[in-house]
Amino acid sequence: METRRIGSLEVSVVGLGCNNFGWRIDADASKKVIHAALDSGITFFDTADVYGDGRSEKYVGDTLWGRRDEVVIATKFGWKVAENREGASPKYVKAAVEQSLRRLRTDAIDLYQMHKPDPSVPIADTLGALNDLARAGKVREIGCSNFSAGQIRAAEEAGAGRPFRFVSVQNEYSLMRRDPEREILPECSRLGLSFLPYFPLASGLLTGKYRRNQSFPPGSRGSDGWGPNVFTPENLEIVERLTEFAESLGYTLLELAFSWLTAQPAVASVIAGATTPGQVAANASSCDWKLSEKELAQIDAIVQSARDSEETSSAHR
Repeated sequence: METRRIGSLEVSVVGLGCNNFGWRIDADASKKVIHAALDSGITFFDTADVYGDGRSEKYVGDTLWGRRDEVVIATKFGWKVAENREGASPKYVKAAVEQSLRRLRTDAIDLYQMHKPDPSVPIADTLGALNDLARAGKVREIGCSNFSAGQIRAAEEAGAGRPFRFVSVQNEYSLMRRDPEREILPECSRLGLSFLPYFPLASGLLTGKYRRNQSFPPGSRGSDGWGPNVFTPENLEIVERLTEFAESLGYTLLELAFSWLTAQPAVASVIAGATTPGQVAANASSCDWKLSEKELAQIDAIVQSARDSEETSSAHR
């Protein structure tokens, strides 16, 4: 599999998001997914202390024990995991990393990410603590998640002169959710930061299993009523048109979703979750389509046309 860089780290262009571990699937099922990822050439594993109340980190650490030098492990801190255990104060950051290191069964976290901004703590203070951890060898690189372009700039300014600065930004981004294109992706390119899109399949919308005028598959997020703002008539119309475009060229919607993201210059690795070995294998093999400039323009036109049609239809209802 193709690899790209996040700071000093070399990662597979498709990563495994471990957010399902510990709540949607148990330890045994998580182990099977992780092994399928390894077999598929995935070397980048992204988790967080809050996923599954810490169980995700534990499952990752237990399964990768003995193969630590083959993989790049990313985790996060900052979201509330328990009473008085959240945020980005230096004291909390240094306590949180010890817990993550223990669960992950490792001496160092490759990419340690601030899961969300903490307005109660100056970013310079948090960066100071993260630099202390990096100098101590407990983390190798640092990154952020769910930051705005302004917050990214503020962190860059606060990190000036420090040996370690944020090298990555992890935010939601997909063909259906393109907010980062306005400010965040240009800021990443300007500062040389790697971008890590999460929810690349728009909560399952771009997997190919949801089609217009068809019942949602049993047990799927759509059938469970999950994400009422995702499975809308407008979005399903976009899915239909994108599916037709991909299939006309011999590809699937899933391949289109991954390949479109990997065509974006700032993207280092597409983080996709999975609950079965089959899903992770399909994700791993879905980024081989090298989209041309013409094809990228056609995709933009398809999405915009579908949205324009829905807006016109809504205006006449």
